[in-house]
Parts: sequence; C-alpha cells; structure tokens
Amino acid sequence: MRVLVAGGGPAGLCFAGLFRRSFPASSVTVLERDPRGASYGFGVVFSDQALCALEAAYPELCARIAPELERWSDLTIVHRNEAVAIDGNGFSGISRRRLLACLEEIAETAGVDLRHETVATREMRDGFDLVVAADGAHSPLGRDWVPDPGQQVTLPDNRFIWYATQRRFETLTLTFRAASGGCFVAHHYRYAPDLSTFIVECDGTAWRNAGLFRMSDEANRAFCERIFAPELRGNPLISNRSVWRRFPMVRRSRWRSGNAVLLGDALGTVHFSIGSGTRRALEDAVALWRAFCTHPDDVPGALEAFEVDRRPAVDRLLDAGAGSSAWYETMAGRMDREPVDLAHDYMTRSGQVDDARLRRIAPRFMRRYQDFLNGDSPHV
Repeated sequence: MRVLVAGGGPAGLCFAGLFRRSFPASSVTVLERDPRGASYGFGVVFSDQALCALEAAYPELCARIAPELERWSDLTIVHRNEAVAIDGNGFSGISRRRLLACLEEIAETAGVDLRHETVATREMRDGFDLVVAADGAHSPLGRDWVPDPGQQVTLPDNRFIWYATQRRFETLTLTFRAASGGCFVAHHYRYAPDLSTFIVECDGTAWRNAGLFRMSDEANRAFCERIFAPELRGNPLISNRSVWRRFPMVRRSRWRSGNAVLLGDALGTVHFSIGSGTRRALEDAVALWRAFCTHPDDVPGALEAFEVDRRPAVDRLLDAGAGSSAWYETMAGRMDREPVDLAHDYMTRSGQVDDARLRRIAPRFMRRYQDFLNGDSPHV
C-alpha cells in the first residue's frame, strides 16, 4: 500500500511509524513543511492516564521518552497569592521538540520516508492508496481532500500567548491575577529540569484595555513579566514566534472521503486549557493504525471503522474543551471567589468532573473545600 501523510506533527509521525512497522511492505511518506528540528511552542504535558494508554499502544515511544519526562503529582491553583493544591492529578511534561525527535527516529527506523521543508498538494491524492491530512487546525489539505459544509469554527474572545522561562515550577500551576479591568491567568509547568512552559491568557477586555494588540514582542514580554513578577522571580520570558492569538475552536462533521482521512487538530481542536491536544493526536493515530490492523486490505472499511471507534471519544474531548474554554471566557467574573472556591469551580468547569469523582481522586483537596463550605479552618 502507498501511504501519504501530510504533516509531521505528533499525529502524522505516530501513525506513520506504527503503520510502517506493522506493514513493512508498504510505502509510507510523511511531508512536513517546516525544517527538521523546528518546533513552535515549548513543552507538552500528559496526564498519568494518558501515558498509561500510550504505553499500552506504543511502548517503544514511551520507553524513549520516559527518561526525559518531568513528573509531578498535584495541580496548583494560585488566586490572591494563595496556593491551593489539588491532589490526584499526576502529570508529566516533556519538550515538544524532543517528543517530535523521538517520533521521527522511530518512524525513520521503521522505514518511513520523512521529508522536511516539503508541502503536500491536493494533486498528490491520486498517487496514493491512502492520504492522511494531519496538517493542523486550519488543514488546507483537509478542506481539499475532505470537504465539509458542516464544519464549525468559532473564535473565543480570550487571547493567549505562549512563552517559556528558566524558572522551574514544581507542579502544573494556574495563577490568576486581576489587571487592566479584566483577568489574566498564567498556565505554567516544567518540561525540562530548567525550563517551563509559561502561557499567559487574558480576557478580551484586559487585552484591549492594556493595548497589547499594538505592542512589540519585547513590550509584550515586559508586560507579562510585570504581571507575573512574583511567579517568575526575575527570570525573563523566552519567546518563540510568541504572539497573542485567539484559539480556533474547530469541529468537523466529516472525517473522511474516499481514500482520505483527517487526524489530530485537522479533525477538530481541543482547547489547550484541558491539556489534551497532543494526547488526542497520538490516540487518533493509534486508533487509525488499529483500524488498518483489523482491515489491512480495505481502505474504506478501515476508515469507517476508525471513525465509528474514535468519534465518541473525540466528541467527549471537544465538549470538555468547549466547556473549559467557556469557563475561561468568564473568569473575570469569578475573581471575587475565595481561592479554594475558585479551585473547585475550576475543577468542575468542563462538566466531566463532579464532586463524587473529586472525593475519589482528590480527597485532600475536598476536605479543604468542605472545611471552606462549613466555615472551618482549612486542612493544609
């Protein structure tokens, strides 16, 4: 079988490596528009649950990244300079660049033809038995190969900007701060021993009032460093094509057409605030590979099986991401809450977690929250 994968991100590389390993007589080509080693963004994060699922499906990848993972057990919410720890939230972080390098090494060792600085075109579809569009949220090939009149795209008003810093953070932390007539929040976590992702998000009111839309890169960094000076402790923010953006909420009704299928963000985007984008991309790739293991000589049958199996899980993640995004859109109106109350509101924001589940997975936090409801002194 001749396979073309457009996009050398986690979804495309993961599928290509798995497919070529299972079907060594196949020809698998991955075309990536960016140079080798280029990665825009800094660290990615996985929950313990996500890593367990990945270990079962792709042990070779997990074995390669395991020594480089930064691990922690709590999530921390900081509001009014008070930290609230939420237990039962095991996570791991790793450099996005390093993750991609591991996926590239595995794919090329399996015999995948990986070509950087090469753009796939719509005309290439006819030269392959299977074409996979894993070219991101805007997916120009997805639009050509799998036209979808029912596609939905919304742009929330919140803005975010993606930085890194050399300050080491011990847990995944969300720090809320009122400023410029609105609200800012920093999402920060380490992905290397001496490097942390530091995403700054703000509501549209704060973004406009502060004039961030007219600032240079240097001025934007300086502004964010002032807002979050207590957290950065004198460490500068590191930029990498860092610009204020609105997160595109993409949802597609069609996933496949003929010999073409979409993967990862090309299928739909999960808001970054639930930390599932890379996980979703890898799980999509695994699901597509498994569909071909079941239907090895039947492209239409494999693509149908992939969608039937995978769509319910993707829909749940898209719904959770939409709920989380909506919560952040209204975060300025929640800043009058006490820190532990804001933390509880945050944990239940997506509709996927309720008090019963929190009592199971985060008993220490829930004791503190119950003390707050009772008017008692909190457990620390």
